[in-house]
Amino acid sequence: MIERILIVGTGLIGASIGLALKAAGFRGHISGWDSTRLERLMALDMGAVDEVASSREEALSVARHAHVLILAVPVMGILDWLMELAPALRAGQLVTDVGSTKLKIADLGQGLFGGAGARFLPGHPMAGKESGGAALADAALFQGAMWLFTPFAEEPTELEVEWREWVTRCGARTLDLDAGRHDELCAWVSHLPQMVSTALTALLEDRFGDTPEVMAVGGRALHEMTRLGASPYSMWRDVALSNTTSIAETLFALEQRLAHIRENLKTPELRDEFALANSFRARRRTESK
Repeated sequence: MIERILIVGTGLIGASIGLALKAAGFRGHISGWDSTRLERLMALDMGAVDEVASSREEALSVARHAHVLILAVPVMGILDWLMELAPALRAGQLVTDVGSTKLKIADLGQGLFGGAGARFLPGHPMAGKESGGAALADAALFQGAMWLFTPFAEEPTELEVEWREWVTRCGARTLDLDAGRHDELCAWVSHLPQMVSTALTALLEDRFGDTPEVMAVGGRALHEMTRLGASPYSMWRDVALSNTTSIAETLFALEQRLAHIRENLKTPELRDEFALANSFRARRRTESK
């Protein structure tokens, strides 16, 4: 039974997990650690965690007694923690993560936790905001969101089953995927939209800067297309580094598509592109009902 949890990384996602667990009725003890003092104290003040470790060494000591350890830091940080935790943990403990890419994390985790000791269950909640930080944490962040898992063990332990139940109680739906398939799909539906928004927003900044007419003329379309332009580089750097091939493939495909549209602004091909796009949107609306 899960009674003690350690959340490593008490920013937006980590603090939201703590709040969501408590809102769902978790009565055990939640400890937290974040390399930024302000983030861990903010998570403590808002009640996302019951206590915070004051140093990485103290967090590692807490980890030895936790039933579940949640790694809620950027991808490269998750890889570092997996290597540090593996020799310190024992059977009967579960490590999971919330990293945005899974292949490198799952490959390393399988090598480190594939034996008879502590188990590792790679995870990825498809939830977040364009800005990070514990101050924006929300107990309802995972309501209706898809929480992806990329397990490599054939049979789940009782602890893994119980953790999945808590994820569901937090309001999320769950889906298991192969780690490679996860990274391929996320490159298209998450990483490409981020890169498009970043490129568009940077282009607008280059072209117009603080020209006041841009905000006056730009309406909902401008807001929706540039919202992700506020996303932090610190997180997306690790996504780009750990899913380079898949993201590059999507960007190349989009470059070709944009060139096709540019070359057909005065031909019926443009109408066909709009028809394809309309079909995609209509199918998504039908599926969401």
